Amino acid sequence: MLRTPLVVANWKMNKTIGESLNFVQVFLPLVSEVTRVDIALGPGFISLMDVSKALRGSRVALAAQNMHWEPEGAFTGEISSGMLMDVPCRYVILGHSERRQFFGEGDGEVSRKVLAAFSEGIVPILCVGETLGERDYGRTFEKVEGQLRGSLEEVILEDGEDLVLAYEPVWAIGTGKTATPEEAQEVHAFARDCLVELFGAQKAARIRILYGGSVKPDNAGALMTMEDIDGALVGGASLDPESFAKIINAAVRDS
Repeated sequence: MLRTPLVVANWKMNKTIGESLNFVQVFLPLVSEVTRVDIALGPGFISLMDVSKALRGSRVALAAQNMHWEPEGAFTGEISSGMLMDVPCRYVILGHSERRQFFGEGDGEVSRKVLAAFSEGIVPILCVGETLGERDYGRTFEKVEGQLRGSLEEVILEDGEDLVLAYEPVWAIGTGKTATPEEAQEVHAFARDCLVELFGAQKAARIRILYGGSVKPDNAGALMTMEDIDGALVGGASLDPESFAKIINAAVRDS
């Protein structure tokens, strides 16, 4: 099944509002003729509204980097799914390894966030991946399956396009290291098999699985040729508009 590739920029804690708008101004002309790749930018919370306005009339969607699972309440510093939809955001990145590592988020919290995103009509980009130690001990598949099942607990999927999965080996994030295309494909194929068990073959075939982990213009093309790699979740290389545009063009598949 031919899935439309999706390439998402995760700017993390980078770029002021002005810097975000400058990026959009340079970036949009670079991808104005791209029609066979879905694109999303994930700026910081303070820039979401301004970037949303700057993207109007383009094919580029907006992604938030996180959210809380409650619709409202006394949760100082948090953002709800309803607030994100008001921007509006098409996607939200959930369960990123940095959230798990630095903020103690587990599969239970991530699962609640996934359900909250679905309730508001936002597409969750669910991140899973193993550490270097887990890979060295041969626990990659065990880790990925555990995070998948734990983070998708109680999820009833109506359509495979309502969910995006991102495989991000923790050892490759921001390190300059990356899984080989074959290594990444092996995990992506395993993850899709898990999704078949969870949601059935038809829905699993429609779920896009992105690769995240030091994706750059010089390795994106080889990664995108793999059968089950449906795009990329890009960190550092997405901070430069020309670099990010090259990755997007590498994701174009023959129809």
